[in-house]
Amino acid sequence: MSGRFLRALSYDPGVIPLLLVLAGGVAVLAGIATLRTLGTGYRLGRLLATVPRVPVSEAVRLAKAGERRFVGIQGRIEGENEFEDAAHQPLVWRRTRLQARLGRRWMTFEDGVEVVPFEVHEGLDGIAIDTAALGPGVVVLTRESVGVVSDLADRAPAELPPEAPARARIDQISSIEHATVLGWPVRTEAGEATMTSGGGRPLVLSTLEPTEAMRVLAGGDRVRPWLATILLVGGLVIGALGLAWYGLEAAGLVTGSTGSGPAAGLTDGLPRVEVVRAAAAASSASPAPTVPAPTVPAATLPAATFAPLPSDLGGDTRSSGSGPGLVGAPGLAIAAVIGLGIVAAVATLAYVRLTGGPRRG
Repeated sequence: MSGRFLRALSYDPGVIPLLLVLAGGVAVLAGIATLRTLGTGYRLGRLLATVPRVPVSEAVRLAKAGERRFVGIQGRIEGENEFEDAAHQPLVWRRTRLQARLGRRWMTFEDGVEVVPFEVHEGLDGIAIDTAALGPGVVVLTRESVGVVSDLADRAPAELPPEAPARARIDQISSIEHATVLGWPVRTEAGEATMTSGGGRPLVLSTLEPTEAMRVLAGGDRVRPWLATILLVGGLVIGALGLAWYGLEAAGLVTGSTGSGPAAGLTDGLPRVEVVRAAAAASSASPAPTVPAPTVPAATLPAATFAPLPSDLGGDTRSSGSGPGLVGAPGLAIAAVIGLGIVAAVATLAYVRLTGGPRRG
């Protein structure tokens, strides 16, 4: 089976670029599948990296005009009636989850949210945030405290084993932070411009720098993002190489033909080694009987019959009296190589934008 496959490759040069294109497509699909294993973090990271940013004043205008656009804004957080955390920071939103581990799964038995109205300001312009839509789209550093169920006293359900592992996870937003908010600017019934969720997209609020946000969304996993990088960029490069190969074949720079004549149709498309073998086999066959041509004395032939050979004139026997030159279209080959490099660079930049840039530390 493998021998037949290799012979098929040797007799059909077009199979190799086709395999490269297919391999590149499979690698890209595998890279996308790897990113999707990150769960909701992949979706939030893609939104943070791709949603266009607008000034807060533009978001307010969109809300009042009733234009439906999913946009991003940046600014400082300002709230009313803030409450403090253990470090006396003024908070506008806090979510506390108490969880216990049963086997390999963490079970949440208490999930509470504390929130006050707040806005995001840029200069003199401000827009309110729909606090009811916050939750799955909040990207902050999670504070975690680990212990056992007995440490929680009466806050833990009685059916949980006292020695079971337990943890408290706290996500919070402070009014002393700057934030990036992605959402739909809308106008409420009270006439207030507000950023909210909609169109199947969540309201996203991040208080982290892009690189730190991507690390948090990946759950600290560096293997899968790097694997996805290799698969996506490598797949695009391999696919582009296959397409460039097709272009070179179409331009005649890569061909299996050896010339013209009666045997050209039999050897067209074959690699050079196979053509040589075919020629050797043809020469070893028994020739058909021929009638010898009559002998003519040299003296009776005209002088023009003895024209000098191209080699006698100092030229090359492989060409029409001149030295060997370039074959095909070298300019097109150079353009194809440059195009392949551009495709690889664009693919790399696209992934860097998708993942929020290079990671540090």
